[in-house]
Amino acid sequence: MPQPTDTAHHHTPRGLILDFAGVLTGDPRPVHRAWCESEGLLAEAWRATLNDDPEGRRLYTALEIGEIGQAEWNEGTAALLGTHVNADNLMGRAWAKVPAAQRMAALARAAKDAGYRLALLSNSFGLEPFNPYEQAGIWNLFDVHVISEVVGLAKPDPAIYQLTLDRLGLPGPACVFVDDHPVNLPPAEALGITTVLATTEDQSVAELERLLGVSAVLPV
Repeated sequence: MPQPTDTAHHHTPRGLILDFAGVLTGDPRPVHRAWCESEGLLAEAWRATLNDDPEGRRLYTALEIGEIGQAEWNEGTAALLGTHVNADNLMGRAWAKVPAAQRMAALARAAKDAGYRLALLSNSFGLEPFNPYEQAGIWNLFDVHVISEVVGLAKPDPAIYQLTLDRLGLPGPACVFVDDHPVNLPPAEALGITTVLATTEDQSVAELERLLGVSAVLPV
């Protein structure tokens, strides 16, 4: 005789996997543009150096998977940005004013209170001297932390998603994953994970409230 309860149980989400930058933080891009201008750089200098400059891309990729540390990245990237740019805590200075996403954190708390297991799945941008997770005050919300620098893998490598499921102790179809980069979603979908592309905090929170059946309530 069929066991419909098992199937229902299997497909009800029990795990929530969240990206960090752009999901648990506000959009960093306007902050980075303002920071560039305060340093006497073109507004797009940060984005262009990290994404378009081959050496900038190489350094950032190496940082993400822990081949170099943040201090070494600061030195190399400051030199690419301009001779007048001070390398001291470069990442921390550029990220200092990026706000935490308060409603998303409230949603994660509500999910945790409702019995969901929570994983942070983040392509790292270094932990020392600047720890972005500490600044946002979200580290202790999570049961599982999969940080690219620590595990030596980065999204969209399929292995990092499987590692996250293994650490959560859940199958893909029992989990929901939120990320703001479209390229990071297909490897999760291939494992049966329900994905949400974060475009704005309000949109992501509304979608998760619907999927998880919880409400994000901001602390008063």
